[in-house]
Amino acid sequence: MANNYEDSHRQDDINHCPSLEGLQILVVDDNEDSLVLTTFILESYGVQVTTATSALEALELIKNCRFDILIFDIAMPKVDGYSLIRKVRQMLTLQKQHTPAIALTALTSEDSYNLAFLSGFQGYIHKPVEASVLIAEITKLLGFSQEGNGE
Repeated sequence: MANNYEDSHRQDDINHCPSLEGLQILVVDDNEDSLVLTTFILESYGVQVTTATSALEALELIKNCRFDILIFDIAMPKVDGYSLIRKVRQMLTLQKQHTPAIALTALTSEDSYNLAFLSGFQGYIHKPVEASVLIAEITKLLGFSQEGNGE
C-alpha cells in the first residue's frame, strides 16, 4: 500500500512540474547506457541536452557554451567528477558565472556524498537515475516552485 501511495505522489509531482522547456543542460557520463537514459528523461521534459563522455570533452564544451545545469558522473576514468567540478568552478569563477551542478553516481557512501558537495556540486543523485528524482533536483536548484512558477 505504501508503494502505491509513493508512486502516486511521485506521478503527482511530475504532473505539477514546471516546464523545463528550453533549458540547456550538459550531461557528462562515460557509461553510454546511463548517458542515454539521462538524456531521454531530460528531453522528454523539453530540455536541450548536450552530452560528453569525458571530462576533457566537457571542459571544452563549457568553455564554448553556457549551460543552465551541469550533470556529471563521479566515477569516470582519467578525470573523475570531483576533479571535473573543481576545474569547472575555477573556470566559471574567472568568467563570473555560477552554474548549478548535480553529481550522478552509483557511489552511495556518506564520504562520496560529502566530497561531492565539498568539491562544488549542489545536488547528488544515485544511479540508476529516476525521472522524478532528477526533475525534482533540477527544479530545486533552479528555484522553481512546486506550482510551476519560476524564480
